[in-house]
Amino acid sequence: MMKFLFMIFFMIPFCFFKNMFWMVQMMMMMLMMMFMFLNMNIMNFCNLGYMMGCDLISFGLIILSIWICMLMLMSSESLKKNNFFLNFFLFNIITLLIMLYLTFSMMNLFMFYLFFEGSLIPTLLLIMGWGYQPERIQASMYLLFYTLFASLPMLMGIFFIFYEFNCMIFYYLKFFNMNFFLLYLSMILAFLVKMPMYFVHLWLPKAHVEAPVSGSMILAGIMLKLGGYGLLRIMIFFQGIAMKFNFIWIIISLLGGFYISLNCLCQVDIKSLIAYSSVAHMSLVICGIMSMNYWGFMGSYIMMIGHGLCSSGMFCLANINYERLYSRSLYINKGLMNFMPSLSLWWFLLMSSNMAAPPSLNLMGEMSLINSMVSWSYLTMFMLIMISFFSAAYSLYLYSFTQHGKYNMGMYSFYTGVSREYLLLMLHWLPLNILVFKIDFVMIWF
Repeated sequence: MMKFLFMIFFMIPFCFFKNMFWMVQMMMMMLMMMFMFLNMNIMNFCNLGYMMGCDLISFGLIILSIWICMLMLMSSESLKKNNFFLNFFLFNIITLLIMLYLTFSMMNLFMFYLFFEGSLIPTLLLIMGWGYQPERIQASMYLLFYTLFASLPMLMGIFFIFYEFNCMIFYYLKFFNMNFFLLYLSMILAFLVKMPMYFVHLWLPKAHVEAPVSGSMILAGIMLKLGGYGLLRIMIFFQGIAMKFNFIWIIISLLGGFYISLNCLCQVDIKSLIAYSSVAHMSLVICGIMSMNYWGFMGSYIMMIGHGLCSSGMFCLANINYERLYSRSLYINKGLMNFMPSLSLWWFLLMSSNMAAPPSLNLMGEMSLINSMVSWSYLTMFMLIMISFFSAAYSLYLYSFTQHGKYNMGMYSFYTGVSREYLLLMLHWLPLNILVFKIDFVMIWF
């Protein structure tokens, strides 16, 4: 695992050379290919060394991180065109990638916490430095204080675990009995805010709307997955007490997911709608993990990978429209089928994946999650039906509103898509729908 970390470290000098923008992106692509061919032992941690290791959950999420960071560079070509603090932007993204790589590959609980919080800083700089409106300062403060406020108790919890058990390694902690209510609460709260769970989700739409396209991509693609990854790791220690109290989070998430889905139908800002749809999807992931069964764990993992690709692709689409019309309002982004018919196809493909149509990963994830929830309690069925139905409703609402209708007469000049944009969308959509053929790799492991 160390060799890949050093490769990312040695990409930093390239950020400060002239005309190295695409070079950095190509190196990320190469890193991704090398990481894919890593020898994986599905059953337990492998490639160990220096407190770092890799099992299947880490493997998928690290690959997703490198992939999304590479696509972030591809989508931010306007920064290169305007030379808008380009070197610092590249440096920021590579720092973020290092943080994410370390978060997902750490086996030590404290080190995991350190990098989990560390990844917040480059994201904050992305939103504050390259965001569009003056409100970005308020949005980044929301992001900072929501996540930091919840993660201080987690730090206390980690110290308590070390004090009690003299052990920090994930792999060994599962052998201890940790049925303390306050410890359970303090450990999972930080992850629920990061997910974000309904009631603590307000930072997410704000951060998304104010962030540049690369910020939105990394927030939707990876940042929400940090919470899910943490829960998948932590829930193993708290099996006894989780059986008692998890129903609280499941009820909040189911009702919240339904309410947020309705909220999506009221949005007039494209980015805001996509951000709220992320909250609805993540509420299902929380339910799956909290149900504490095999289907739920697997389903939430697949859903996280699928949502990371799909949501990120949708933010790219929103940005492609924004670069043409300089507005994200649904009232102005209308009738776009007249101008960019081939982009309408991409809108359709990513929207269909978002509403969990086959053959996307979202469908496999949602099927497992519904299976897990109904086996947990058949009463959840009603809410799951509602969430699934409204997920299709707001996806179609967004598609039909932007693509059909009378176009805005204020549009006086318009350029259609360039090959870079179509490649960018292809690189989101293809893995999302091709990985279904290797679903056995994810589903059948114990």
